[in-house]
Amino acid sequence: MQSGTLAMKDVVGPFDLQATLESGQTFSWTRRDGRMYETDVPRNGTAWYRTVVGGRPVELRQTAENIEWRSPGDPTPAIRDRLGLDPTMAETIASLPDDGVIGAAKRAFPGLRVVDEPFFPTLVSFILSAQMRVERIHSLMKTLAERFGTAHSLDDDLVYAFPEPGELATVSESTLRDLGLGYRAPYVAETARMVAEGELTAKDIRGLPYEEAREVATGFVGVGEKVADCVLLFSLGYHDPVPLDTWIESAIAEYFPGANRGTYADTSRAIRERLGSHPGVAQTYVFHYLRNRDALDEG
Repeated sequence: MQSGTLAMKDVVGPFDLQATLESGQTFSWTRRDGRMYETDVPRNGTAWYRTVVGGRPVELRQTAENIEWRSPGDPTPAIRDRLGLDPTMAETIASLPDDGVIGAAKRAFPGLRVVDEPFFPTLVSFILSAQMRVERIHSLMKTLAERFGTAHSLDDDLVYAFPEPGELATVSESTLRDLGLGYRAPYVAETARMVAEGELTAKDIRGLPYEEAREVATGFVGVGEKVADCVLLFSLGYHDPVPLDTWIESAIAEYFPGANRGTYADTSRAIRERLGSHPGVAQTYVFHYLRNRDALDEG
């Protein structure tokens, strides 16, 4: 097992590993201590986080001076991509407004980045997200990985990759229901089959104009416009989507009156105009801030 560091001085702009991985963007990482999503205000932590990158287990933690890693090979290039550590992302965040709710969110979580995670796990996680808290989504994704994914050794521990589409497509709906997926089980099973058989994949979406990409993504079973927006934002590199969940709807009511236009498409266009040139990045800050605002106020 190799180990190394990525010096924080070599990362442009602030970065916060905990805020980034525990902000509801990705459900492909676990904590060594098993306490994912348990912190009252998730920021500035030093816990070890684990995932599988390119078929190799990876473990990361952040200290004041470094991002430390452990893996069979150097994961730094992949980690830079997945965690938004490129200078362009830092410049995008710096360009967001410094006033209003976006400014408050930037001050509360200055190191938050927007992830670029693998497509299929992201797709499944947001299919599961309907009427479900982030803690429960993470638990179900962890269960699917441990039951059906490939195990990789990290010293004396095992880190599980999320199952490939073909692996998940062979699992019966009844088994998925028994694992807690409920009514979402057939959606996950059919979407896994579609991806495995090439009926609809990331290649059919990536590079399309944003609203066209969102429409194509709704072709997956169980994927509406909000879930499609999440997948585009957190795994396909689009910065236009503003997933209209309950938190963003409350932000519209409180901070952007008049942006609610009745339909998803019209409200999406209106709120994107209000959030500026990188609305999806701004949305990620607002979402994380509003979810944690009460705890921040108590602190």
